[in-house]
Amino acid sequence: MSGVIDWQRVAGDLDANGWADLGPLVTDAEMRELEALYPEDRPWRSHVRMQRHGFGQGEYKYFADPLPEPVQRLRAGLYPPLAAIADRWEERLGSARRFPPDHAALRELCRSHGQTRPTPLVLKYVAGDYNCLHQDVYGPACFPLQVVILLSDPATFTGGELVLVEQRPRRQSRAEVVPMARGRGVVFAVDQRPRQGSRGAHRVRQRHGVSRIHRGERMTLGIIFHDAA
Repeated sequence: MSGVIDWQRVAGDLDANGWADLGPLVTDAEMRELEALYPEDRPWRSHVRMQRHGFGQGEYKYFADPLPEPVQRLRAGLYPPLAAIADRWEERLGSARRFPPDHAALRELCRSHGQTRPTPLVLKYVAGDYNCLHQDVYGPACFPLQVVILLSDPATFTGGELVLVEQRPRRQSRAEVVPMARGRGVVFAVDQRPRQGSRGAHRVRQRHGVSRIHRGERMTLGIIFHDAA
């Protein structure tokens, strides 16, 4: 991580909006390294073409173990402060569930549920591509926060906005377009989060997607902390 993160601000923004800017997380050299890996076969366990599965249009690749050093460092380093936020969310929602204090222990929890495949990925979109609204749950051992980092220069593409949709009980859904900059990370809710109401905290559900690319190419790194079955 290339900057100091104000975790108190991040926690407040997540509580208020369901997402927060983490600031710069990867260097220019690391972004070039990750982009250069994409055409290769070695680092990946799976290549998904979204149109084939009805997920949208575009493609992404999941990293295999061992993860590239920048990805492993981000996954392990971001997890502990995010786990503290996740624990506080569980407490506000009246849940007794708590998350392991470090990422290695979370992976052990995932393995106990049969979730053994790493989930960090790189997503690639070109003109006409988009990603439908979805949630990256993958199994019962689901960590409630994930991070996305833009690898492409925003000046080289148009469209392709990160879109979050909050489903509120007995109310219309609320959509928000999240601004992104190259090398900066955004953390957001995977599925459910607490929202403060007049009678205390209640659960809202959040989905995310990517709007249609009009021009150019957009690549992002996704850091999902739980593994997949």
